[in-house]
Amino acid sequence: MAKASGLNQTAIGRIWRTFGLKPHLKENFKLSTDPQFVEKVRDIVGVYINPPEKTRAVVLCVDEKSQIQALDRTQPILPMGPGRPEQHTHDYYRHGTISLFAALDVATGRVIASLHKRHRHQEFLKFLKKIDAEVPAHLEIHLVLDNYATHKTPAIKDWLLKHPRFHLHFTPTSSSWMNLVERWFAELTNRKLRRSAHRSVAELETDIRKWINEWNKDPKPFVWTKSADEILETLAAYCERINDSGH
Repeated sequence: MAKASGLNQTAIGRIWRTFGLKPHLKENFKLSTDPQFVEKVRDIVGVYINPPEKTRAVVLCVDEKSQIQALDRTQPILPMGPGRPEQHTHDYYRHGTISLFAALDVATGRVIASLHKRHRHQEFLKFLKKIDAEVPAHLEIHLVLDNYATHKTPAIKDWLLKHPRFHLHFTPTSSSWMNLVERWFAELTNRKLRRSAHRSVAELETDIRKWINEWNKDPKPFVWTKSADEILETLAAYCERINDSGH
């Protein structure tokens, strides 16, 4: 850029810093094309910001973290020391996978979870039954979930018709960021899975269950702060930038 503009490199660097420009960084984004996007955003945000009374209902954010791998490093992890970060090998052995179904209570941060070898509609139905058994019978259940096909099969729809206390709130397509359980999955990944080594699926399952039990001893809810209008205004600005980009 310095060569093309006739300026020196120091001037270019100063301009970048002044305007907060970072050409070496790149972030991904994808705008939803859901025809009901606005309605779904307002519905989900409404459930978060103005949830039903705790004495009448519970709001649970539900999703699956599929294909969690039981990985074991090829050499032992070296712990951190003075002036040296934790070190581990870049290669590892694979010992199989499991899928985690989780339901995050928006009000308390507590998590209902179950582990399965697969993540078909059969496993999702088992998880719904687990939720039904663990949530007190007098409470309505509002589920925030995505549009994954296993959530909408005839078997699931039939079961839900027989259990009218369940109310489903679907996030817009390509909008997993609206489901608060994704924030909890990030905690699980960063605080447990990324730093762990497991020599078998059974060992991985035990470790995840132990971590969830510890989380539930002192759960912390994730507080949603953005209003629907703020979200829609931000996305409108993105759309304008795309239209002005010339692509």
